[in-house]
Amino acid sequence: QKHCRRAARVSGCDCVKIPVKLDYACRILCELARHHDHGEPVRIDDLAATEAVPANFLAQLLGELKNARLVVSRRGVQGGFLLGRAPDQITLYDIIQAMEGDLLELSGNHEGKSGRKLKTIWNDIRGAAIAKARGYTLESMAAKTEAEMYFI
Repeated sequence: QKHCRRAARVSGCDCVKIPVKLDYACRILCELARHHDHGEPVRIDDLAATEAVPANFLAQLLGELKNARLVVSRRGVQGGFLLGRAPDQITLYDIIQAMEGDLLELSGNHEGKSGRKLKTIWNDIRGAAIAKARGYTLESMAAKTEAEMYFI
């Protein structure tokens, strides 16, 4: 956060910090989406290696994603994690809610000379952000880019 504020003063950076937890959750879910059609669970070690997420942190994230019903787990030798629903049925907004709660949640104090007007503005921005986040599904987020595709 210090770096972001310092960068904003120096270079005009307009940054809103995305929590690492949210970024990791999105990456993990994208990898699970890539395996969805196979129907086989992905092991936690494979998820950690593929998405460069520390294994101890990954276990915690998967627990939260499981509680939000975005993933399910299977036990045993062939165990691992699978998406809780099809990739086209899970949105970025679903992931944000599971990891962070409401998007751009406002404080309870809207008093003062400018409070009500600013509440209206923040709610407008919040509505636009929610609509945009709902527009991204895991299916679209996990789709291969041209750079990742192989042509014969």
